[in-house]
Amino acid sequence: MDIAYIPSPSRGVLYLGPVPLRAYAFCIILGVVVAVWLGSKRWVARGGAKHTVGDIAVWAVPFGLVGGRLYHVITDHQLYFGDGKNPWNAFKIWEGGLGIWGAVALGAVGAWIGCRRRGVPLPAYADAIAPGIALAQAMGRWGNYFNQELYGRPTTLPWGLEIDKTLPSGEVVKGVYHPTFLYESIWCVGVALLVIWADRRFKLGHGRAFALYVAAYTVGRFWTEWLRIDEAHVYFGLRLNDWTSIVVFIGAVVYLVVVGKKRPGREDPASIDPLANEEDAAQGPSDQAAASGKSGKAAASEKSEKSDKADKADKLGKADKAVPAEKAAGAGKPAPSEKVVGAGETAELSQTADEKADAEEASEAAESADKNAKNLT
Repeated sequence: MDIAYIPSPSRGVLYLGPVPLRAYAFCIILGVVVAVWLGSKRWVARGGAKHTVGDIAVWAVPFGLVGGRLYHVITDHQLYFGDGKNPWNAFKIWEGGLGIWGAVALGAVGAWIGCRRRGVPLPAYADAIAPGIALAQAMGRWGNYFNQELYGRPTTLPWGLEIDKTLPSGEVVKGVYHPTFLYESIWCVGVALLVIWADRRFKLGHGRAFALYVAAYTVGRFWTEWLRIDEAHVYFGLRLNDWTSIVVFIGAVVYLVVVGKKRPGREDPASIDPLANEEDAAQGPSDQAAASGKSGKAAASEKSEKSDKADKADKLGKADKAVPAEKAAGAGKPAPSEKVVGAGETAELSQTADEKADAEEASEAAESADKNAKNLT
């Protein structure tokens, strides 16, 4: 069944002339791009401005990278300090080694600074970017694959990962191991989908979507960490990252429960981003012209409808006035002639003395007929 094993990458670095292009760095960068893109879509859907997530990420991402590296160096200091070690290797971030706990902790500090500068509440921002962070982790784990690191115990499973590399100490590692990078990558995708679903279903706000992401991630990290065989500090039979997962999981669950009772629902969309209205108002001339054209057409249509209604009412009024005249003229006798001048037309009416006399006689006849009709009734 060797044909089903996941092969090791032949290399993790490509050279563009003298410039090295490292797969690990590309995986991190791609994860950041996806996190900002998805976070921006979710932030706008919550009523925020479309550039807010990116502006705050300018602070959060560098802080997160520094925090992730610091956590790794501190917890695995034996790799960089001591007899025969080179402390400068601690700065070689491209060789791998980012602790998610430090990345999230110090990244939150950077996000807090960005949120303060933008006038945005940090919990609302964290809720928007939570699924994106999980997807960024899923992509970042593939950097460990290209570096052939953080694999698990030996296995005979068909999806085992083939490792064939030489360690800095000169030791050759060759065999088939659990692809813990793949397990955690798939788990993080599931966490992202879980948070998106729960956020839509339960309208999570005030940091609860982020707390759900943290709690769900720690569950997966616990069992993938348990499979790993790379060097780590062990306390009471568990690796340091396992203990960290337990503590962080408890804190996230407590936050979910307490905040869910005190502040259910989401934040008011009008209060999360003061610059949202400014971005909506900043339209180009073409957008304004299009909007003006639409309003002009709507006004013309409304005016036309009102004009049609007025014409109909005028016609009905004239018809009502014509009915008494016909009754007054009696059967077989036409009503006094009238000339109606339409809109925009001019007419001059001249009558001779005889025509005026005829009109007066017709009027008297109409009055007499009206009186006779009343006497009959």
